[in-house]
Amino acid sequence: MTLTEANKQYSNPVIPGFHPDPSICRVGSDFYLVTSSFEYFPGVPIFHSRDLVHWKQLGHVLTRPSQLDLEGCRSSVGIYAPTLRYHNGRFYMITTNVKMFRNFYVWAENPEGPWSEPIWPEWPGIDPSLTFDDDGRVYITGTGGFFGDEPKGIYQAEIEIETGKLLTERRLIWQGTGAKAPEGPHLYRVNGQYYLMIAEGGTEYGHMVTIARSDSPYGPFESNPSNPILTHRSSGISIQATGHADLVQLENGSWWAVFLGIRPVSVPFSGRHHHLGRETFLAPVSWSPEGWPVIGDGGKAAEKMDAGTLPLEDDGAPGADRDDFDAGRMQPEWNFLRNPRDEDWSLSEQPGRLTLRGSAVTLNDTASPAFVGRRQQHFRCSVATFLSFAPKQEGEEAGLTVYMNDRFHYEIALVYGAEGERKVILRRRIGSLWKVELEAKYEGADIVLGLEADPSQYSFYYASPDGERIPFGSGECALLSTEVAGGFTGVYFGMYATGNGKASTAPAAFDWFQYTPRA
Repeated sequence: MTLTEANKQYSNPVIPGFHPDPSICRVGSDFYLVTSSFEYFPGVPIFHSRDLVHWKQLGHVLTRPSQLDLEGCRSSVGIYAPTLRYHNGRFYMITTNVKMFRNFYVWAENPEGPWSEPIWPEWPGIDPSLTFDDDGRVYITGTGGFFGDEPKGIYQAEIEIETGKLLTERRLIWQGTGAKAPEGPHLYRVNGQYYLMIAEGGTEYGHMVTIARSDSPYGPFESNPSNPILTHRSSGISIQATGHADLVQLENGSWWAVFLGIRPVSVPFSGRHHHLGRETFLAPVSWSPEGWPVIGDGGKAAEKMDAGTLPLEDDGAPGADRDDFDAGRMQPEWNFLRNPRDEDWSLSEQPGRLTLRGSAVTLNDTASPAFVGRRQQHFRCSVATFLSFAPKQEGEEAGLTVYMNDRFHYEIALVYGAEGERKVILRRRIGSLWKVELEAKYEGADIVLGLEADPSQYSFYYASPDGERIPFGSGECALLSTEVAGGFTGVYFGMYATGNGKASTAPAAFDWFQYTPRA
């Protein structure tokens, strides 16, 4: 149903939760978008929309270990800043695997895949982008200055798209406006001129988008005298750290931008903290009389914005998202940590259940634990899962985790303790400190583990299958925030199992998992 003119507003972020560095392309009336995925597998989630506001995840671009090697990858390393483009019947996605500091691209005829094996151009740096020019030339553009004496800035060359061979020398084309970390470049040809848009200021509170233009793809580039064209730095706006944008032109000729931002929560006497990660936002683009783009309202965006001529479709308020694991395959929202081991998880061992077999690896390790998780996308939400688990050896453990990275996470779990009995525990790890906050004897093998989240804390509980909830402690959201935990990701809710140093003999069977947004 199309919204009435009186209700032609949309809400930001358009893709909430940890979805940074968005890149977008249009094919006819359809829009496709990808974001960074760092140490999570599969990599590079890909979305589809018909109106730029309502997005459905189609799957992932990088679904095979041959495309995505994350073995031993540290937290917030892995896949950075993908760019998505469409040309002559093919989608192209180019990105950096920072684990090995190499750039590569893959292609597909359908956004759902299958996607090709990687093509590895001899191209250093990060944040690569592709531009298909009107004359048939293809340019690779990226961020350089990380090694040797190479100056920091934006570099470019012509590339042979079928092979990845560079056809021209690598050239420095712009160093930005003078702010730190010029990165995330995209080159566009508009009305016969080349526009080079980048991010500056670092992906934090001083983040911004700047732009320059030239009559040649290699410059010299004239900086926009009104730069930055998007920034929320030194403001009290609820959205912060806006930057790393990509532009798209609609069929009607209008322009829009997608970009990352954060929604920090103010903690009394502790400043601002954000734990959902960097999210994907949308804003209209206008053009000045001098031919420069301006994102949003004079370089600002809001949580409620006018939709203009976008053909918005009313999909109603978000409802509960429940997975009963009956599909025989993992749904698109799920991720593993790094490259999963086949023996650690199964949807067929107990049909209708997700079975995890704990290995020696724990959530504290930079390896791949038996873990399946999804992003927290709403400040206020409820999470619950039904676990069947009969541990019989000391150290065997399975449960529900609130996970930021290997050094910052909470979990409520069923374990087999040193006393030779099963018990429920609530544990928190904050950097080098970790502690079992609560424990309670539990005789059964079937248990519901859950939590209620609000902007400031997670409140945990457990219940027998037919029993009432038993409150079981809480943990602050701020202690899992980027300001405390560091890195570039956001909070996940995950099911996990571990033998804590040895393989677990007891399978952990999760019958369902439910995520419910709250107003």
